[in-house]
Amino acid sequence: MTQIRHEPVAPTRTRSLAPGAAIDAHRHDDHQIVYAGRGVLAVTTDAGSWVAPGTRAIWVPAGTVHAHQAHGELELHLVGLPATENPLALETPTVLAVGPLLRELIVAYAGAQDDNSPERARLRAVLLDQLRASPQQPLHLPTPTTPLLRTLCDILRTDPADSRTLAELGHEIGTSDRTLSRLFRSELGMTFPQWRTQLRLHHALVLLADNTPVTAVAHLCGWSSASAFIDVFRRTFGHTPGTHSRA
Repeated sequence: MTQIRHEPVAPTRTRSLAPGAAIDAHRHDDHQIVYAGRGVLAVTTDAGSWVAPGTRAIWVPAGTVHAHQAHGELELHLVGLPATENPLALETPTVLAVGPLLRELIVAYAGAQDDNSPERARLRAVLLDQLRASPQQPLHLPTPTTPLLRTLCDILRTDPADSRTLAELGHEIGTSDRTLSRLFRSELGMTFPQWRTQLRLHHALVLLADNTPVTAVAHLCGWSSASAFIDVFRRTFGHTPGTHSRA
């Protein structure tokens, strides 16, 4: 059985991770904000995965067993908060929008000397205010537990460009599209098209972090054209994948 590392205090610091580097499963007694100033970060728990580019951060509640995966050259900023201080009132991992001000606050707080100075206390207060105003983003890719759904989702994780319908996929694994549709809603809280779009967006972020051309990303992730991919990406992240790659 894999040993889960326990860190009583969630660290507040800035560190770099090489492409493909990982931080194994661990947990903190404190809450943590995890932000990638460069590259793309994936946080995984038993419940699923959350992927965040530079315009997003991930809230990891105290006690959550989670692992980190770097895609591209990752500049990782970590901010720990006591378990008694939950400005978002969130008990599950959540992706948060990061505007220019919140970005600078996270970077400054994670990179500053960890002391009890009045200046740091004021910086922390503004950071918490900005967190409370930060919109939550539906960028969670839940992991199924039902064997049928797990089998289907594994097929699509292996090849996100697989464009078969739910009925065609159901035929391969020996069940009906009606049964699968019901399971997606009851277990994962979303429809099959919503889950597949999330999967493709997560995969697209990873490919973009590896400097894959936008047209190739669209093809590898299953969009019918680069323009269709760009439209979905812009509506989700607020900017085009080309802009994202340059950032």
